[in-house]
Amino acid sequence: MHDLLHDIRNCTECLADLPMGANPIVQASSQSKIAIIGQAPGIAVHQSGIPWDDKSGDNLRNWMGVDKNQFYDEEVFALIPMGLCYPGTGKSGDLAPMKICAPLWHKRLFQAMTEVKLTLLLGKYAQGFYLGKQAKSSLTKTVQSFEEYRPEYLPLPHPSPRNNIWQSKNPWFKAEVLPFLKSRISDII
Repeated sequence: MHDLLHDIRNCTECLADLPMGANPIVQASSQSKIAIIGQAPGIAVHQSGIPWDDKSGDNLRNWMGVDKNQFYDEEVFALIPMGLCYPGTGKSGDLAPMKICAPLWHKRLFQAMTEVKLTLLLGKYAQGFYLGKQAKSSLTKTVQSFEEYRPEYLPLPHPSPRNNIWQSKNPWFKAEVLPFLKSRISDII
């Protein structure tokens, strides 16, 4: 795992397409129990080098009922974005994650992580990649059908504060999915 993480953190496959340069962000251990597949680091995470070191990370930790010490314990949580580097900003927020990262690195990471009991799929990019044709026609429908993907996967919306409107339109998420998430996390850690 040490060599794999070294290779990932030194990856420059997309360098020419990255506005702020390559800075692959990942946290994992061969002992990780929960894998969190996100979208791509935002600018704050790119600058700090710490995964989920932003408001989205605060929301995610709150959803799971864990503190920063638990969250940054790589033997508990593997933090793996679909795109490992900050992709830049578009008209309505950050650009989509680079498409090369997940096919290049994810399978190798999961082969090295032999203790994973749950994989959280945050947002449509992670859900599309991991669920493929099993994903529903929308993120909302996929998250609503979360029980279909048990025990391996749990699809969730991205925890960005920008998704607060989505949460207010879908009260079942806080009522049904978050209690299940917290219980599942508690059982594993």
